[in-house]
Amino acid sequence: MKKRFTLAMCAVLTVGAFLGTSVQAQPGHDPFTGILAKLDELLAAINSSAVDLRGVIQNWDKALPANDPGGSCPNNSSRFTCLFGGAAVRDNHTGLVWEQAPSSTTRTWRTGLSSDGSLSNAREECATKTIGGQRGWRLPSVHELASLINPTQSNPALAAGHPFSNVQTGPNGYWTATTDAEATAAAWAVNFFGGAVGVGDKTIASHVWCVRGGARPDQY
Repeated sequence: MKKRFTLAMCAVLTVGAFLGTSVQAQPGHDPFTGILAKLDELLAAINSSAVDLRGVIQNWDKALPANDPGGSCPNNSSRFTCLFGGAAVRDNHTGLVWEQAPSSTTRTWRTGLSSDGSLSNAREECATKTIGGQRGWRLPSVHELASLINPTQSNPALAAGHPFSNVQTGPNGYWTATTDAEATAAAWAVNFFGGAVGVGDKTIASHVWCVRGGARPDQY
């Protein structure tokens, strides 16, 4: 950002020098006035809290309100942006894209029978899923799924004004792609009743909430 700003300033000064040279024959005309006014406008926009950050790339350094006005899709709060016809939601805190209504079906982390009787697992559920006409979904890491938690809320422990639906708050919780480093037969899970984060045996059937975005390949 600093480099870009420096380059922009150099460009402005270069243009200003050119304009200054070209209008020397016009007494009383200051070519820098318009340039500096426009620069002031740009700096004010950058420093303004009203700047739309929804297009900013994933960087995990924002804390945006969800209820201005928030609510179900279509949603135009600062934090959440509805995508793909309302089938998915971009969390502008992190840049991650979540399915708007995760399935109520439970699946084991390892391959096994799910609650709908199919032979599948949580990772396969996301990898083969189509949401809003889009593929490329995956099971989130524990850090990514936990980023949705609002510790001041419960049942569900999501930010007030969130646009999600069908979020389950029962004891099963939601699987993540993160294996417990101290017990590889277990993986991390998140419960959205109160926002608890813990580990469970991979043979337990839990819910799945798929995400779209960058990932470390060793999670899979």
